[in-house]
Amino acid sequence: MHVFYADQFVLPLPPGHRFPMAKYQILRDRLALELPQIQLQQALRASDGQLALAHSPAYVDAISSGSISPQAMREIGFPWSTAMAERARRSVGATIGACRAALAHGIAANIAGGTHHSYAEKGGGFCVFNDAAVSARLMQAEVGRNFPVAVIDLDVHQGNGTAAIFAKDASVFTLSMHGEKNFPFRKEASDLDIDLPDGCQDSDYLHALEGALDELEQRFTPKLVIYLAGADPHEGDRLGRLKLTFDGLEARDRRVFDWAWQRRIPLTFAMAGGYGVRIEDTVQVQMNTFRTALQYHARWQNQPT
Repeated sequence: MHVFYADQFVLPLPPGHRFPMAKYQILRDRLALELPQIQLQQALRASDGQLALAHSPAYVDAISSGSISPQAMREIGFPWSTAMAERARRSVGATIGACRAALAHGIAANIAGGTHHSYAEKGGGFCVFNDAAVSARLMQAEVGRNFPVAVIDLDVHQGNGTAAIFAKDASVFTLSMHGEKNFPFRKEASDLDIDLPDGCQDSDYLHALEGALDELEQRFTPKLVIYLAGADPHEGDRLGRLKLTFDGLEARDRRVFDWAWQRRIPLTFAMAGGYGVRIEDTVQVQMNTFRTALQYHARWQNQPT
């Protein structure tokens, strides 16, 4: 299974910064050590033209040149640097690479990505460029203009930027299942939003997911799924406010992978959010996602041609 990463994912941050940047290196090291079936590949950087499929050229230039305002960078949550701008491009490039690989092989992944708080003209919530939005639009440019893509966003925070980018685009279906009272406090309208109460546990979450997937199927027929497999619904997450166990999150992943497999829809997944009190818990959730993905990747490889 092709999995895309970049050395630039681990961005140097000021001492005491609250974003758990080290999780990317820990995840990559564990994947290399424990899952030899995975083919780790360096992500290419997204070009200006690719980013402009979902972002305003002025915003892309402001990030690239460093002319973006301090206020806009505060909303993103990272200090500006050339390394930050490069990391943002590589994060998009990793999802682009994973989408191309998924269309060829069934399932592929980005060990980062899921930057769903980024709008066409601004970033926010540790998100600079929107990797799912750029990748969906690029696949449509490469495969066909009306190529239908579903974004299944199971990060604990609503995918407000993705919803806004595709608000008037019938060729992309946005599904977001998230904490009702969690960030962002001003939410956008996805094609399907499932709001969950604080403290939501495994059984209620999985019941809500089943209903969401049923409604997605009734309303849309995708030929590619981009899945944001956030680790932050976990009960040990600092920012999540939900109470899913490791087993509950693994069942969530299995349901999404199985839903796509049963319909033979290629699936790309990105790891999105994860802010565990123990960083090891966040990475364990992610490792469980990859182990489940490998089982479904094997099914794709073994199906009759």
